[in-house]
Amino acid sequence: MSQAPKSRGLGRGLSALLGDDEVAATVAPAAPPVAASPPTRPAANRTPVTLPIAQLRPGKYQPRTTFDGLDVLIDSVKQFGLLQPILVRPIRDEPEAYEIIAGERRWRAAQKAQLHDVPVVLRSLDDLESLQLGLVENLQRSDLSPIDEAAGLRRLISDFNQTQEEVAKTVGKSRPYVANTLRLLDLPPEVQELIREDKLTAGHGRALLGFPDPAKMAEQAIKEKLSVRDLERLAAGEKAKTRPVLKTKGHRPPEPGEKTGDTRALEKRIEEALGLKASLTMQGSEKTMLTLEINDYEQLDSVVEKLTRR
Repeated sequence: MSQAPKSRGLGRGLSALLGDDEVAATVAPAAPPVAASPPTRPAANRTPVTLPIAQLRPGKYQPRTTFDGLDVLIDSVKQFGLLQPILVRPIRDEPEAYEIIAGERRWRAAQKAQLHDVPVVLRSLDDLESLQLGLVENLQRSDLSPIDEAAGLRRLISDFNQTQEEVAKTVGKSRPYVANTLRLLDLPPEVQELIREDKLTAGHGRALLGFPDPAKMAEQAIKEKLSVRDLERLAAGEKAKTRPVLKTKGHRPPEPGEKTGDTRALEKRIEEALGLKASLTMQGSEKTMLTLEINDYEQLDSVVEKLTRR
């Protein structure tokens, strides 16, 4: 499947595609039922048109898997109609049907509110653009499950051969953010479901990856109400059990807090690699603490990118 040109500023979301004025559409109360469907499709353009709600179909590239919490939106739709049009594209084999690209929650709420017609913006979009826009719109609403977000990012990589860097530009995030989000898909399915249900956060999920049995540890985390920091400390303890003992060649093991020539050489290598002041503190023969002096989030993001680079 060939890719579409990568222009159009998709990372900005729907306002980049439709134009700010059209996204901030005026209140659109329910229109009276039409007598019959038009004989031909309306032409694709950026101006909202009205279509019967029955002609819309859920999008096959919708990243969201759950549609809970629609009550407030339903009440708003009953009172005002849809404040923002639904983005759709024609379905090739159904002359009077349209696939929803962005706005499936609004469509579902409109059904519950018993609207007959809804405002839509009709565009001709390929599969890549459909997945990109559906993902961006849901990310901008901030209530998309981290697991659904990760699955959407993975589809951009696996279905359309995009790199993590290209995906990051598409969704307006950093590459380390994309890499860390994708790591959640390495969790067992039962742990992923706990994150979907908001019983665990994405931070919990990433920390659980440091345990031999993430599912068992997830149950303990919920039962004992462990924080992400709690899990990180426990995971560090698990690693210490299997970490080889550090030895200096031909010398006695260093005392706690003591720095050897090897230690200082390692500090220098780390500083040259990361561009930051580094300090290695020996804490006995089985543990070494690395401290980095990071002054701002830009430096932190740079370190994360270097450490997670694949």
